[in-house]
Amino acid sequence: MTSEFTLKPTQTFFQENSHFGLEPSNIILFEQRMIPAVTFDGNVILERKGKIAMAPDGNGGLYQALVDNNVLEDMKRRGVEYVHVYCVDNIMVKMADPVFVGFCVTKGADCGAKVVEKAHPDEPVGVVCRVGGVPQVVEYSEIRPEIAQLRGPAGELVHSAGNICNHFFTRSFLHDVAEKFKEQLKQHVALKKVPFVDSCGNQVKPTKPNGIKMEKFVFDVFPFSRNFVAFEVLREEEFSPLKNSDGAAADTPTTARNSLLAQHCHWVTAAGATLLDEHGNSIQIPPSSSTENRLPVQCEISPRVSYFGEGLEQLLKGKTIKTPFILDEAAAKELQAQ
Repeated sequence: MTSEFTLKPTQTFFQENSHFGLEPSNIILFEQRMIPAVTFDGNVILERKGKIAMAPDGNGGLYQALVDNNVLEDMKRRGVEYVHVYCVDNIMVKMADPVFVGFCVTKGADCGAKVVEKAHPDEPVGVVCRVGGVPQVVEYSEIRPEIAQLRGPAGELVHSAGNICNHFFTRSFLHDVAEKFKEQLKQHVALKKVPFVDSCGNQVKPTKPNGIKMEKFVFDVFPFSRNFVAFEVLREEEFSPLKNSDGAAADTPTTARNSLLAQHCHWVTAAGATLLDEHGNSIQIPPSSSTENRLPVQCEISPRVSYFGEGLEQLLKGKTIKTPFILDEAAAKELQAQ
């Protein structure tokens, strides 16, 4: 799903990369709806002369977009019964994770969510929980501090299931949402920096939020589920979001990149190989999952060689590998021939 701003660049990117080896007819790109951005007083913002500033309607716009673009009918025609939905800002996502999907199917779930243990009570992530027996995500801004800090007998956070926007749905559940529930989704206020033209017609790019965008959230359908499940995963293996620009304390392009490289380094050493730096010295990969302890070692494994570290031992065990190291399909064939 794209917005009107990202549809064409996304199409071009897939074309330039030969659709990453996928059959083009199996890749369906579709747009979500756009809604006007308004000032804090409720007035429409002009992006430029004669054009109202518009914004995507949030990731919860998925359900209307599925209807607008006949995507559910296309899924039914193709025999698709289960759907994996995730937000694009997580570099560590395991697309169509067979373990997660299999867990949800085995449990007979119509809706599921991956979660990670919250790093601390004040971490700005929503919490997957039950309110009055109904599953939902409670945003971090909606939880009172004394509730967020509640701990169990072993010192663990009581409300620890951090939402990472990584979900399982059955097609039939999506159909029910589209047909019965999409109009019941809540609207959320997002304060944004919205470029505008002033009264003299000059283009202005604000440095602080000046407008409101109303958004829907993809996880607000959880209360409509008849059988909801949560599936906890390790943060260092599956969650490194991109939220901020470099220079911020966390969740930047650099921390996301280093998370992926650190994971691939662990895969290589777990397969029995030794990594060397450019001077021929052995690289010790720290076991800690904290970003500040991760070395930006240049080691990358193509997903067309290994999905999650499996199958590497037969290629790498006992080998000494100098970094930077990229293990793509061509490199894998060379290692197999050795």
